[in-house]
Amino acid sequence: MGSGATIVIDLGKTLSKVSLWDAGGRVLDRHVRANIPCEAGGIRRLDASAIGQWLLETLGRFAAVPVSRIVPVGHGAGVCALIDGALAFPPLDYEQPIPDAVLAAYRAQRDPFAQTGSPALPDGLNFGSQLYWLDQLHPDIMKSATLLPWAQYWAWFLTDAAVSEVTSLGCHSDLWCPQAADFSPMAKRLGWASRFAPLRHAGDVVGTLRPEIAAATGLSPDVQVLAGLHDSNAALLAARGFAEIADNEATVLSTGTWFIGMRLPATPVDTATLPEARDCLVNVDVHGRAVPSARFMGGREIETLIEIDTRRVDIKPDQPALLAAVPEVLRQGRMILPTLMRGFGPYPQGCFGWINRPEDWFERRAAACLYAALVADTALDLIGASERLLVEGRFAEAEVFVRALASLRPDMTVYTANAHNDVSFGALRLIDPTLTPQGHLVRVQPLDADLDTYRNRWQAEVAASAERTAA
Repeated sequence: MGSGATIVIDLGKTLSKVSLWDAGGRVLDRHVRANIPCEAGGIRRLDASAIGQWLLETLGRFAAVPVSRIVPVGHGAGVCALIDGALAFPPLDYEQPIPDAVLAAYRAQRDPFAQTGSPALPDGLNFGSQLYWLDQLHPDIMKSATLLPWAQYWAWFLTDAAVSEVTSLGCHSDLWCPQAADFSPMAKRLGWASRFAPLRHAGDVVGTLRPEIAAATGLSPDVQVLAGLHDSNAALLAARGFAEIADNEATVLSTGTWFIGMRLPATPVDTATLPEARDCLVNVDVHGRAVPSARFMGGREIETLIEIDTRRVDIKPDQPALLAAVPEVLRQGRMILPTLMRGFGPYPQGCFGWINRPEDWFERRAAACLYAALVADTALDLIGASERLLVEGRFAEAEVFVRALASLRPDMTVYTANAHNDVSFGALRLIDPTLTPQGHLVRVQPLDADLDTYRNRWQAEVAASAERTAA
């Protein structure tokens, strides 16, 4: 990977993370900040200013380290507008509801799913919908603004070089056609394609630190900054560092606020047939290739289920007790029906409900893990996942979840990785694709339980609930 250390800045939806890596691909230090939205004009927005201040302070911690490169990573539903060398206004938070009339008018402009691989998503998750609203909120500014995705905003913040990049543009934005490797007809027709900063590859060096950034942080002004990429695609790059995944038929299930299944097909597949209405989509990898994907808001759902005053389902000391609670959950038929986050996932219109809700704390958390495994199993079926599955991210530590998934998918070999910082490590592999993870894959052992019967009952209850809703 060359001499000098590398800093990865990972600006996610829930957390901002900065990690320091040596030339051999080993993590040396890591800092995390919770992201809190701000409000401007009565509209929920990403607090880019506060994140930027924290980022400068954190980078300053590495002033004594010979840093050579910085790689920005970001979530895939943020878009920024620059005017006269500055951020024109705080970018929209994708959970900010868009007025119904605006959203209806926008959806009349959208291209077919078969072209873009972008389903129609709630709020501002299609960041084309954000642009459509911003054109109405700030018409004069938007006419002459330079647009760039969230990850690339941070490359600009550090270097003053404005660029765009395909993994961010191709993340359910409505603005990119994966098969044509070009902006969508709508993006061209509405004038957005010409307003986006020039396209660069995620691994391209776009510039060195601005003098004022170098002065504020103590880092060398010669530090190179890469264009950067979408966080889930960084996780894909990390996964491909394992020999078991590499270029084989495999699927990566990235877990955090979102659970995102991304299939790496051994041969190209027809993505036009994915079920758009069930939160399937097409991501685009760093090489511009289509990645059949499915998702649901698994982390947010689990946290809602276990309530804020209880311990996380992935905390290590609790794993034996959570596993021990599973037999009683199955015996009593305790289960959760989707969906807590309406509008998302493979059951977007499902009505959340408990069946035989337990009072026991561990049973409730075990049931939440089984629920996440059942929804994930459904989502993986929708994209044709087969052969190998790697579960990465926070909830790979939740044993009931991963072992239930292994039970539900006996024809797949299910792995977790004992190497952490998967997204950040994937970003490193932009610099040196030959890097291999320090850890290794761990094969997940299925639960010693009959989950087929449990799944069959759950599916019947889901279908019955849907019929009641439709009646």
